[in-house]
Amino acid sequence: MSRLLRSSTLLPRPFSRFSPHLHPHTRSLSAATSSILTRLSLSPDPLSPTPGVYNGTSWTGRGDLIQSTNPATGEVLGTVQQGSLEDVEDTMVAAREAYKIWRHVAPPKRGEVLRQMRAALAERMEDLGDLVSLEMGKIRSEGKGEVQEFVDVMDFGVGLSRSFGGSVVPSEREKHFITEVPNPLGVVGCVTAFNFPVAVYGWNLSLALITGNATIWKPAPSTPLVAIATNKILVSVLEANGYPGALSSLVCGGGDVGGKIVSDKRVDLVSFTGSEARGRLVGMEVAGRFGKSLLELGGNNAAIVLPDANLPLALRTILFSALGTSGQRCTSTRRLFVHSSISESFLASLAAGYASTFSRTGDPLDPATLIGPLHNQDAVEKFQVAVKEVGEQGGKILVGGKVKKMGGPLEGGNWVEPTIAFFEDASKAEVMRRETFAPILFVSTFETLEEAIELNNSVEQGLSSTLFTRDMSSAFQWIGPAGSDCGIVNVNGSTSGAEIGAPFGGNKSTGWGRESGGDAWKQYCRWSSCTLNWSDELGLAQGVKFE
Repeated sequence: MSRLLRSSTLLPRPFSRFSPHLHPHTRSLSAATSSILTRLSLSPDPLSPTPGVYNGTSWTGRGDLIQSTNPATGEVLGTVQQGSLEDVEDTMVAAREAYKIWRHVAPPKRGEVLRQMRAALAERMEDLGDLVSLEMGKIRSEGKGEVQEFVDVMDFGVGLSRSFGGSVVPSEREKHFITEVPNPLGVVGCVTAFNFPVAVYGWNLSLALITGNATIWKPAPSTPLVAIATNKILVSVLEANGYPGALSSLVCGGGDVGGKIVSDKRVDLVSFTGSEARGRLVGMEVAGRFGKSLLELGGNNAAIVLPDANLPLALRTILFSALGTSGQRCTSTRRLFVHSSISESFLASLAAGYASTFSRTGDPLDPATLIGPLHNQDAVEKFQVAVKEVGEQGGKILVGGKVKKMGGPLEGGNWVEPTIAFFEDASKAEVMRRETFAPILFVSTFETLEEAIELNNSVEQGLSSTLFTRDMSSAFQWIGPAGSDCGIVNVNGSTSGAEIGAPFGGNKSTGWGRESGGDAWKQYCRWSSCTLNWSDELGLAQGVKFE
């Protein structure tokens, strides 16, 4: 999370002048934290400004100073000099020039550079993963897993470098050849969110580079350090191979920086991850200039448990998918519908599972921790609002529901109890219809699979969903035309934790975007249908004659 210190487009002045505005928890970092930052070429001094802009030639920044803080403790991890609109302009120019060079590089050679990037990231996986935990708040295995996801999608991109292309179409005209040709778009702007501060850029960078594009990354204002550390590794590989570092440009900043990237015609594709409200504005802005957008927005994901399900599997899976990243994944399970015939016993077991995590809430870097902090105090307040609305709308808290008090170094963090809220009638629970980024699971019952599917599809979002059953007919109904309307549809699996090989994205107000695997790479290309006439005749289709 981050804290704005001052507003200025000037270069940093002596920092002591601004000490009255420092976060109250500013103090010397622990030896372990300092060591992680140092190994990632970041300053271990939390008051020393770190440039948050890479424009292809230098690390700089002429915008506001912000502080990045540890959501588990409240301590300041570092101070970052964000970019100004002038920095965005400089970076944009550099990225366009880098694209003009890169588009002529043969795809397999692009793949070799990507392979080296992948190796460099894998070498620093432990430190980068720990920094994700420190700055975002994920537990250690999830922080490392996020970096692994970047590595995995780079593997996918390397494979694409020798295989991607368009189809060949038979022509009805003699001596004519028809093929689809993918060419690079130009510059891809990538605006990422705090909850996946590394992986989402990995999805976009890998596919953008392989298809011949340059990128400009604007990370979330609250996770600038991990973005800077990651980009330093990527840029070092590009430059070691003699290619422009501006192919992976970075501009840390706020809404003004993001707005410039979204509105500028020199950005051919905008990949935006964030809220539905902001995503709607981004989509309209990009469409208004006839650009391309790729939107990954809200998710209000449901799990359905049928009586014939493997109930121990369903319990373990729902515990992870609802509580992983403290309920702050776009794909976190937020709604649970249990068949009425098993609801009493199943919910008792689930509540016991939730209660057992209370003692395993704590330091994200502790291997024993399962539940980390919420990312910021705003999330804690939204959690409290949602809990209050449960009572107002006729619901009942089965377990949790309180802000959690922690002692020692964790006293200044953002802690809440994992919570289950039960509603007799889900249709009357408005709080269930919106996405609350917190570990709250809203539960209700159903009688038929058709009713459960209707409940799943009743919200505006359409990201991820899962059905627990051993019945093949139910499974195929669930994935079929009268089943889940989500972009990710699972059977006996978690709503979260998708692999990189399949496209990732959702339908309806989730934005219809698709990133990562499958055919997602096609969105990063300018497509042309090309016909080559190698005869000496005018060839016309559909029987047309012009004689």
